[in-house]
Amino acid sequence: MLRTSPSIIGVALAAFLAAIALHSPFARADDTAVWQSVKKAGVLRCGAATAPPYVMRDPATGKYNGFFSELCREFGENVLKVKVEFVNTSWDNIVAGLQSEKWDLSMALNDTPARREAISFSKPAIDYTVSFAYNKKNPKFANGVKTLADMDRKDVTVAVMSGTAADKAISAALRQANVVRLPGDDEVRLSLLSRRVDMVADPSITNMLLTQAHPDWAASFNPNPPLAHQDVAFGIRKDTPAADVAVLNTFIEQQVKTGQVSKLVKDSIQQMLEAAK
Repeated sequence: MLRTSPSIIGVALAAFLAAIALHSPFARADDTAVWQSVKKAGVLRCGAATAPPYVMRDPATGKYNGFFSELCREFGENVLKVKVEFVNTSWDNIVAGLQSEKWDLSMALNDTPARREAISFSKPAIDYTVSFAYNKKNPKFANGVKTLADMDRKDVTVAVMSGTAADKAISAALRQANVVRLPGDDEVRLSLLSRRVDMVADPSITNMLLTQAHPDWAASFNPNPPLAHQDVAFGIRKDTPAADVAVLNTFIEQQVKTGQVSKLVKDSIQQMLEAAK
């Protein structure tokens, strides 16, 4: 009978256990953990599509602000202890860029069933509804706007930012009005200021800023029931480990509970109002 030495058995057992460890799901999760990779790289990349006051970008300096930008900066610098880099993108590409790992978090994403097929979400930082801003001196709205029917007419043109939740919401809600899809928030707002369109569809918080900045002519209409009521959160990749998701969610819960999110929203609104003067 062939005898095997104890040393050979020990080496074989060690190799077997190492192979198990290498191929275990726990080892893979640890090796590919998102925040571990971010810390190793020394930078948290935040996908940024502008949508004031959520995400704003100073055209002169290129610096990002807005309350979601501040949340991403706070999470990266004070929780993960890394630098924060904002990666400019569009709303049409913000999900695909996250999937292809061009950045680590997508900012200010509406949590929708369609997006959940491609990515996952953190806990919400704020909620979202769509409203319509218009010039109250426009003769088309001489009687005001009280229902969707008052504006869903063939002689009314509505501008919206392409690829946003507002775009999807009004595409389903409006049957007769003409919808113009524009690439950015500045283009949408300028189309109303220049009277090239009759209305703009935007997040309610954004249109509130517009009416506060131009109280002499701007008015807004908030549909009832609310149009496209959704949570707004960080977008994360589907393979993000549960432990990493928990770290991000704990941060968001603390920011909401302590009132920091409300403060950041107010600060962002004030920045926009001052910039509009």
